[in-house]
Amino acid sequence: MTDEILARSLHSTGTLTREQLQTAIKSRGNGERLGQTLVRLGLMSQPDLVRFQTQHVNDEQPHSAEHHSNGHNGDTLAHAEEDINSLPIYIVDHDDSTDPAQAPVVRYANELLKYAISLGASDVHFEPQPKGLLPRYRVDGALQAGQLLPIELSPPILSRFKVLANLDITEQRLPQDGRFRVKIGTKVIDFRVSSLPSLHGEKIVLRLLNHSSLETDLGKLGFTRRDRLMFEKMLQRSHGMILVTGPTGSGKTTTLYAALSAARDATKNVMTIEDPVEYELEGITQTSINADIGLNFARVLRASLRQDPDVILVGEIRDEETADIAVRAALTGHLMLSTIHTNSAVATVSRLRDMGVPSYLLASSIAGILAQRLARLTCRSCRGPVEPNDPRRGEWAEFFNMPVDTPFQEGKGCDKCKGRGTRGRVAIVEVMDIDSSMRRAISADKDAESLREIAREDGFLTMMDDAREKIRAGFLSPEEGMKVLMGHEE
Repeated sequence: MTDEILARSLHSTGTLTREQLQTAIKSRGNGERLGQTLVRLGLMSQPDLVRFQTQHVNDEQPHSAEHHSNGHNGDTLAHAEEDINSLPIYIVDHDDSTDPAQAPVVRYANELLKYAISLGASDVHFEPQPKGLLPRYRVDGALQAGQLLPIELSPPILSRFKVLANLDITEQRLPQDGRFRVKIGTKVIDFRVSSLPSLHGEKIVLRLLNHSSLETDLGKLGFTRRDRLMFEKMLQRSHGMILVTGPTGSGKTTTLYAALSAARDATKNVMTIEDPVEYELEGITQTSINADIGLNFARVLRASLRQDPDVILVGEIRDEETADIAVRAALTGHLMLSTIHTNSAVATVSRLRDMGVPSYLLASSIAGILAQRLARLTCRSCRGPVEPNDPRRGEWAEFFNMPVDTPFQEGKGCDKCKGRGTRGRVAIVEVMDIDSSMRRAISADKDAESLREIAREDGFLTMMDDAREKIRAGFLSPEEGMKVLMGHEE
């Protein structure tokens, strides 16, 4: 928020008089921001200034937006029925009432947390700058900058978050990780905290994990009916390995939790091995790995197999040892769910071969592979047709192999999407069922291109096919689809 917009907002809301603002403007020192001057003169307290800025941050946007928030995979995190900014926030298992000297910093930090929750941010970055601390909020996969905080507040704010996460506030040379939990209204939100030394001081990143926003309905995650039925059929198997692949931040964890919800019942022993445990699930044994003491994926997986499991979720297959144990577990009567980093479903087979898993074991153990990306949904409130003479049509038509006159749609920008034209996210997926012909091809060491051709003959639809369908339905703009799938091979 610029000084001009801040002054106008303070006056229009009656927070300060014209005379008070004029006094502050005349009293500003060299390079001093208006907010700093107001605090120095005692016209506003620092927490009140932050609260005002967070509540009026959209005054600087061309569209004034209502508070709303979209969580992972397009799920709504905070709606109008529960105004986050008017509710008290409680830090679970942490009491600040006995330390009145910390009250201003505590209130300041709480306002920053509430603002992140109200935005529906998945992450908050606190980045040290030469002139202050810059908070940036990741909303629907994109970072947006907040108000630069005064440099004198950087150490106490960062220390506050480290205290909440039980980190060592005296250690600023080494990375640290922790977590804390907050309650606000009916919501329970876990914050994962990561600190990292940087040029201008420690950078802290908060990852928000909202228990109420975890979506386990595959249809609501963006799966088409065909893909959902195929994936659910895989999950009904008693054994085999089902892999979810995609880059970091593509929603793999959410999809795995949805898969667990579909695969578990009271007659099964379901176990997870995660780094770390993100969401607590009732009726499931969850274990977090700890590399510092040698508790890695392979070691926990080996121990889990002695716990009589029916379904095992391994957070990620990272190395040869984990891959080998997972494959052999899938062959011995266990349903294995895991993730792996590849660009497509067929590339997963090549990746596992590179890890040293023999093709004959892959052919016998893999039940199915799902690849996915996350794309921003076109805002329903302001989406409209793209002009027939728009010069971008030619590029879109070539990229998606669609007619130039396809009725493309995109968001125009409105109050509800805060002028962005997008609101929420949706999964773009491809589901590859490993049938008998695919097993023979994998066992025969066929390359990725050959496997793709065989899958196509069996009706396999790629992420590009899924994107085309969502573009035709108006859920996805061609610009967003092209950005997400650039470099993807059909």
